[in-house]
Amino acid sequence: MSIVFVIDMDLQAFNQRILPVRGRLFRMAQLFLRSREEAEDAIQDVFLRLWSNRHQLETYQSVEALAVQMTRNICLDRLKSHQKQKTSGEVDLSAFQADAASPYRELEISDNNLLIKRLINELPDQQKLVLHLRDVEEYTFEEIEEVTGMSVNNIRVILSRARQKLRANYVKENDYESGY
Repeated sequence: MSIVFVIDMDLQAFNQRILPVRGRLFRMAQLFLRSREEAEDAIQDVFLRLWSNRHQLETYQSVEALAVQMTRNICLDRLKSHQKQKTSGEVDLSAFQADAASPYRELEISDNNLLIKRLINELPDQQKLVLHLRDVEEYTFEEIEEVTGMSVNNIRVILSRARQKLRANYVKENDYESGY
């Protein structure tokens, strides 16, 4: 009976430490895999691996950083194994929409959202990951450093380049004047 109690305590501790980051992990997986079903499968793999190694989780400084790194690696492995081409992703930009927009404005916002999603997915994987972690998940530079193993200075450079490329491509797509 005490064995069951220990297992229940492990399950409770696991649920308290891992389940709160499920949403972040799922959004990141969906960003990479561009499919809800693929992302769910990837997250299940992450949870299975974390559960299998639950007795060693205490040795990690940040279990969340470990889970993010595992999610990233599993997604990249899945992309390699499926040999997928880069296509439009699933970054949720609907929060930028106005509440009472005219139909014309709603169409414009929708077109801009699709354009931004496409432009983000055209970024190199490293830039896409850093941009997602910083601007979507709102990780600190130190948290991104833990997840990626890159230095904070390198992260800043990658983020800056990603934003510059995104901005330049957005302006180019919308035929704005080059001096803007």
